Amino acid sequence: MLPEEHRLRSTSLFGETVRRGRKKGSRTAVVYVYEGQFEGPGAGRPSAAPVTAGGPRVGLVVSKAVGNAVTRHAVSRRLRHTAGRVLDDAEMAGTLRPDLSIVLRALPAAATATSGELERDVRHALRRLLG
Repeated sequence: MLPEEHRLRSTSLFGETVRRGRKKGSRTAVVYVYEGQFEGPGAGRPSAAPVTAGGPRVGLVVSKAVGNAVTRHAVSRRLRHTAGRVLDDAEMAGTLRPDLSIVLRALPAAATATSGELERDVRHALRRLLG
């Protein structure tokens, strides 16, 4: 499970990240990165509180196109685990700034992909976006 400081919970920030952020896709996932988090009354926090505290925030999108509820839940768990490993990785630590919002959107191929394939695809997309 992702630590509290790395969870993207604000609906408006999800929308801003997907609409305004840059994206890269792979066979199993699309990664959206939005630099400079959206602040304001729609961000789900008082504007006086810093939205960037705690580090990059990660959110997941796993739609019904991926599969039934059991499949979606399994994909969500694998993506969450992948996000945690990427955030803890020393190699990625220098590129993942605290002001980033990241949304991982699973594609239907994620249902049959292994955790290793998901992690490889997410890391590759993040490197392309932030490198």
